[in-house]
Amino acid sequence: MTETRSTSSSSDRQPTNKGRTSLALFFRQVIAELRKVIWPTRDQLVTYFLVVLVFVMFMMAFVSVLDFAFNQAMFQIFG
Repeated sequence: MTETRSTSSSSDRQPTNKGRTSLALFFRQVIAELRKVIWPTRDQLVTYFLVVLVFVMFMMAFVSVLDFAFNQAMFQIFG
């Protein structure tokens, strides 16, 4: 299920003697890593978005109900 690609030789370079890589090398390595990513299809993206949206809406409703219930309880006890 995973795909492997060969990396360029620039990503195999070692840091300089100061322990840091150059900015250009850093960006080359970032681009090399981004090429390895398996991006979701449009259908998967829509499905994931809808699942997250429904879950967030459910949690908002749940927290709102709890807030309302605790608010009513506090007004009954103290108010």
